[in-house]
Amino acid sequence: MTDALAETVGVSSSNGGHEPYAVESKATVLGRDDVLSGRLQLKGGGQVLGNFSGQIECDGDLLIGPEAHVEADIRSEKVTIAGFVRGKVVAVSRLKITSSGRLEGDAKVGALVVQEGGVHLGVIRVHPEGVPESEVAIVEATPRSGVIALKTVSNPVGRVRKFWGEFF
Repeated sequence: MTDALAETVGVSSSNGGHEPYAVESKATVLGRDDVLSGRLQLKGGGQVLGNFSGQIECDGDLLIGPEAHVEADIRSEKVTIAGFVRGKVVAVSRLKITSSGRLEGDAKVGALVVQEGGVHLGVIRVHPEGVPESEVAIVEATPRSGVIALKTVSNPVGRVRKFWGEFF
C-alpha cells in the first residue's frame, strides 16, 4: 500500500470567501477530480472532495465533501460526512452525517449528529465521555490455518471506575 502525505493549502472559493463546507482556513484538500489510493495522514484538518480508498488518519477536523466517494477506514478528531463513505469510522469527538451524507460501516464516536436525510448502515457506538484511547488489540493465532485475527477489547478498568463513581 502506498503512503501519501499531503501538503497543507488554503481553501477559498471564487467569490473570495471560504467554501461552505470548509473545515478551517488551512486544510489539506483532495480535489473533486482527484483520485487517490493508499494511506493518508493529515497533521491538521482536511477535506476529501474526490475519490479515495485506503486509510485516513486526521489529527483535526475531516470533511468528506458532497461529491466524494470514500472507501476507507477513518480515524479523526471530528468527521463530517456530506458524501459517500464505506468503511469503519472512529471520530474521537464527533461524527456528523449531513442530509446528503451516507455512511456504510461501523463507527465509534464521542457524539453523533445526523441531519434529516442522512443515512447510516451499520453499528454506531456513542461514547459521551469520548472514545476510549485505552483500547487494546489482542492477537489470536489459529495454529492450523496460520491465520492471525485481531480483536479489539476495551479496557474494563474504566467501566468499573464509572460504575463505582455512581455510588460515591
